[in-house]
Amino acid sequence: MNESILIISLIAVIIVLLCVILYQQFAFHKGMGKNLREISQKIADILEQDSAEQIMVFTDNKELISLCGQLNCLLLDRQKIKIDFKRQEESSKKMLSNISHDIKTPLTVILGYLEIMRLSDKENVSLQKVEAKAQQVMELINQFFTLAKLEAGDTQMELIKVNINELCRENILGFYDILQQKDFAVEISIPEQDISVLGSEEAIHRILSNLISNAVRYGSAGGYIGLTLREDETYAFVDIVDKGRGIERAFAASVFERLYTMEDSRNRNIHGNGLGLTIAKNLANQLGGDITLESEPNVKTVFTVQLRKV
Repeated sequence: MNESILIISLIAVIIVLLCVILYQQFAFHKGMGKNLREISQKIADILEQDSAEQIMVFTDNKELISLCGQLNCLLLDRQKIKIDFKRQEESSKKMLSNISHDIKTPLTVILGYLEIMRLSDKENVSLQKVEAKAQQVMELINQFFTLAKLEAGDTQMELIKVNINELCRENILGFYDILQQKDFAVEISIPEQDISVLGSEEAIHRILSNLISNAVRYGSAGGYIGLTLREDETYAFVDIVDKGRGIERAFAASVFERLYTMEDSRNRNIHGNGLGLTIAKNLANQLGGDITLESEPNVKTVFTVQLRKV
């Protein structure tokens, strides 16, 4: 009898010990899982908010403590890389602005002398070509200078109520002669009812001018240009359409990048020097809007300007 009780007691003790061990294992894995979820969520928050925070998890587990330490080292390296990149970017922008200014000054003098020489020798074709090329260089320098100022945040624009209907009409009419010369079919759809947007007349004029110029230059194969003004409850939209060779989908996400060239998409780089679309998009963003692109090669290319209504 005593042996039976002893055996039963031993079995009971073993069962209790097993239950304790299983509970400890369960609690350990549960705590480990909770800590790992906290770490994962913290990393996601840091990446989403782009913050400089570090991971802190209260635990006695040496492996988790080591893991958090290694992750914090990686996050610290990431912050250092970001800071270095930002410094280099700012330095590049300042250098671009300075170079543009330094080149612009002597080029202005050269253009002045070229004009004097041309006026005294109007039949000199070579001189005319040299002056035309110098004008192109000056335009490029001006665009570099404008872009450098925009990216450096040195351009202050006073946002006012602007009649977008009138700006659309003025800009398409500004290309009337060249559209006639190139025998373009022109389709314009501008509502009679005025649509007002928050913006700068000068900035919006430049945006539309750059986009129309781009459509004229690279849509000539299609012989068509369209301008449509439309709206919803919040935004006004201006669609600039051409039916030229179009832009391949692989290039569509990159056309607004500075100095991005696309020899395969439209034979030459966008807007001649890769700055026209970059400036247009930068200006649209500063006005609280955007520019998007949809293109089906050899069918239709649409640049859409989005501006907030007032």
